[in-house]
Amino acid sequence: MKRAAAVLGTLGLWLAPVVPAHAADAWPPAEGQGPCKVSVERDVPATMRDGTVLKADVYRPATDRAVPVILMRTQYGKASAQVRPARFQSPSWYASHCYLVVIQDIRGQYASGGAFYEYAHDRDDGYDTVEWAARLPGADGRVGMYGSSYVGATQWLAATATPPSLKTIVPSNTASDYYEGWTYENGAFRLGFIVPWMMETIAQSAARNRGDTALADRMKIDYREAARWMQSHPYNRLQPLHPDDPAVAPYFFDALRHPTRDAYWKALSITGRYDKVTVPVLAFEGWYDSFLSGALDNFTGMLAKGGSRDARTAQRIVIGPWEHLGWGRPTSPVSPRLANLGSGADSPVNGLTLAWFDHFLKGIDNGVSTGPRVDYYRQGSNDWHSADNWPLPGTAYRRWYLASAGHAATLNGDGTLLPQVGAGRGQGVDAGNEMGSAAIDGQAQAAIDEYLYDPRNPVPSLGGHSCCSWTGTAQGQFDQSPIEQRADVLVYTSAPLTEALDVTGPVSVTLSAASDAVDTDFTAKLIDVFPDGTAVNLSNGIQRASYRDSVERPTPIEPGRIYSYTIHLWPVSNLFRPGHRLRVEISSSDFPQFDPNPNTGRTFATDTEAKVARQTIHHEAAHLSYVTLPVIPAAGEGKPEAPQR
Repeated sequence: MKRAAAVLGTLGLWLAPVVPAHAADAWPPAEGQGPCKVSVERDVPATMRDGTVLKADVYRPATDRAVPVILMRTQYGKASAQVRPARFQSPSWYASHCYLVVIQDIRGQYASGGAFYEYAHDRDDGYDTVEWAARLPGADGRVGMYGSSYVGATQWLAATATPPSLKTIVPSNTASDYYEGWTYENGAFRLGFIVPWMMETIAQSAARNRGDTALADRMKIDYREAARWMQSHPYNRLQPLHPDDPAVAPYFFDALRHPTRDAYWKALSITGRYDKVTVPVLAFEGWYDSFLSGALDNFTGMLAKGGSRDARTAQRIVIGPWEHLGWGRPTSPVSPRLANLGSGADSPVNGLTLAWFDHFLKGIDNGVSTGPRVDYYRQGSNDWHSADNWPLPGTAYRRWYLASAGHAATLNGDGTLLPQVGAGRGQGVDAGNEMGSAAIDGQAQAAIDEYLYDPRNPVPSLGGHSCCSWTGTAQGQFDQSPIEQRADVLVYTSAPLTEALDVTGPVSVTLSAASDAVDTDFTAKLIDVFPDGTAVNLSNGIQRASYRDSVERPTPIEPGRIYSYTIHLWPVSNLFRPGHRLRVEISSSDFPQFDPNPNTGRTFATDTEAKVARQTIHHEAAHLSYVTLPVIPAAGEGKPEAPQR
């Protein structure tokens, strides 16, 4: 494993220059232009296999030789090309480096024909567009793709169709599956992402594409009250998306009609199709992004099952302290704590993408591909590191056990995290996997903690992994102290650490829990508590009880019975410094990030009733509850060095 203690700005001279704070209004910056002058052709038509015509803007470099193509297929408008807010460089900037750049509106959006339906056409249309672009005048037959979020999905879906002219993709902030980790998470509906996203963007722009300007204008107004609409029940009658008009947002209501990972979702998934993807992949992600877990699944899935040797070896992912749109640029909408990290936390997306294309499309030996590689920003130390696999080689999984004297609710409670059998406060490593009796501030350890979960008064979301901007939904890094005042939030905190603890990798919480409901949710957060009491959220997760064993075949729970639930928190990288404390929060709701489970056992999308559930968290010897942390041994640090290409 190779690790580094250098900030991102020192990744190499080939990176685009960091934009100083005073240049916040100058995005995209003029620096880094290539030698080719550029002209633009607007609304260039491409005919798909079913006769539908899609339109693209083509940016042509002034050169006599044939050049590779860089393609973006977007539902957000080819004119914007995902340049703002402060993400990608302009298409002209890429074209100036002597590439033919094609920015296409996907089916049913903006200038393109056909009817829009999420994901359904992007595999075939992606294949057809790649092959069309490869044969444009001035193209040399090699195509690479780039873009973020849904525009990352258009790349992966095209790649699973194996178009022969596609040579590499560079997806940012995108997932591996459009059920798990996109629309649902362990059975819970990702309400705070899906509803505002559709109201603000895809349903609204599709209406304009159809010529329904009045509906689009109405939806724009309705979006301003997205918070109110997310409290509307039942969700299958959500009025701003017009449930009785199949032309408006059929994909939303179909998603509600398919609450399990069934054939509807499997037909669209990337997972299970890695053997069809034969190209190298460079991915960008953020620790607070909605799709981080799926992006890492893509990375490890391609290493194991990629459809060619080159694809299996040439995989790279860069993970920074970013939200979905907040890539650390001066004009990005990034939550304040992350914004204060400074330019060293900026994304290298443009410089590294250009270098990647130079290597895989032009054959330039610039060292950008060094085999499987993970570049990641470690929070806490606020520096960059690299490794050759995920999880990191040498990871040691350590358990910290939940314990209390029976009063763990709220920040003022007596919940604690114990790192080993019989451990008192101040211990820093796990020495076993069984929990013995322990003293907690001189009190005997209790067997349980209890709280009431009321779906009509859910725990508010405060930061976390979501989409798409922290100003519009729960996303990013915040002090969790206000949430920890609630009686329905259990708080378990370790003693101050005596040594630094590097936690990098997948995190899970195992709960021995019972409920008096036939279905309910359990949520968990991992938190870094600073010496001054600031409680910074690092990762969070949720588990719907009926989906505890399968997202395909949910089963109700027996009221009062103790079950073991594994809550998969999003991956994390954080250096807990000496004097800091570990904390785990346990509750049953995280609204509006996830729909509040009504506790009735009926389908959440149709239910208008709700019942209060009594939740019991066990931590006696026979029924342990604990967090499992991926700990990187200090001996594995190696000599600090700047990540190279």
